[in-house]
Amino acid sequence: MDIVFADRAEAGEMLAERLQHLRDPVVLALPRGGVAVAVPIARRLGAVLDVLVTRKIGYPPSPELGVGAIAEGGEPVFDHQLLRRLGLTPESVADVVEDERRELARRVETYRQGRPLPALAGREVVVIDDGLATGGTARAALRAVRAANPARVTLAVPVGSRATVEALREEADEVIVLATPEDFRAVGQWYERFDQLSDADVLGLLAEA
Repeated sequence: MDIVFADRAEAGEMLAERLQHLRDPVVLALPRGGVAVAVPIARRLGAVLDVLVTRKIGYPPSPELGVGAIAEGGEPVFDHQLLRRLGLTPESVADVVEDERRELARRVETYRQGRPLPALAGREVVVIDDGLATGGTARAALRAVRAANPARVTLAVPVGSRATVEALREEADEVIVLATPEDFRAVGQWYERFDQLSDADVLGLLAEA
């Protein structure tokens, strides 16, 4: 199923059609790209929108390779199979984890400016991102949300790797994805416009919502 979205806003409008069954959810977007997808969803559902900040934990010699992730309110979630292949342990990347905790705290303050997360206990929560590649940050986000005792958790994204989508079904009550292309290589290939968003862009989107 080959879908190319014009941009994240269009993807959000399309995804909102699949989320009409949710009742009074809290919409949590993973910055930065997930916020642009989530704005039209929250508007269509008349839902509370906020961010749930996550950070990838990178392999020190090659930081773009994620060996784990951390979400606000949660503990680090590691890809233990990958760690073993690289000859690492969670303890050996402790310095990286601390650096990412500091950056996570900075972004929480920037995006939320002192507001707490919305209360999630007993609520229906939908976690939104712009796509799923390895799924590390989404997994960390879902586990952090679960720890807050919501009634139900849905993960919703426009596009993702089939293997990742299947692996994440054990982390959420429902996973909704519009497309899982066989030739998936990167999230950005499925958008005509996939601009990198800044902190200022995120703040503008949240203010708009």
